[in-house]
Amino acid sequence: MMAQQVSSSPFLKPFYLKTPLSVSSPLRQRRHTLPASEFRNLTPQDAISVFEIEREAFISVSGECPLTLDEVLSFLGQCPELSLGWFEGGQLVAFIIGSGWDKDRLAQEALTLHVPDSPTVHIHVLSVHRQCRQQGKGSILLWRYLQYLRCLPGLRRALLICEEFLVPFYEKSGFKEKGPSAISVGALCFREMEYMLGGLAYARRNSGC
Repeated sequence: MMAQQVSSSPFLKPFYLKTPLSVSSPLRQRRHTLPASEFRNLTPQDAISVFEIEREAFISVSGECPLTLDEVLSFLGQCPELSLGWFEGGQLVAFIIGSGWDKDRLAQEALTLHVPDSPTVHIHVLSVHRQCRQQGKGSILLWRYLQYLRCLPGLRRALLICEEFLVPFYEKSGFKEKGPSAISVGALCFREMEYMLGGLAYARRNSGC
């Protein structure tokens, strides 16, 4: 897992809550309407769009992507229910990809492994399209994703890793720091963060599950 762009893994970077994206079509402006927003699980057919957003977000920052295209395809094929995409006007603008994990702490193999029927979600990556950054979409999508996970049976928590300067951002979203991560990517070191998925009944009443 690896959230200036948000991404989850080593690469998660915070966004700040502002006005949702609007389309500047004269016709839409006259009607005072906004483009339709859709939140849904991703499929392998979304993999190219996912990878293009991820690559643009991370290559310039860290020199590599949290997930390769093959890994994106693998996770969206094995566990699409642990992903969430935000679409505006039919176009992908932000996404999260997770997979299952069955140990207390994340290990290096968690970067590429999905463990079915496990109680923990490893959030690999959270990223926002470059034209939609600084609008709060990363924060909104993370909140929606966590509420969605509360509705999935058997899940107890979510884990991610991030650089130390991002710890306060994730703490504001309800994550707790578990200490240094055993995972390293090149010279990068990370902190491991945990979110407990409690309050199922409240989440169902208030999140549309």
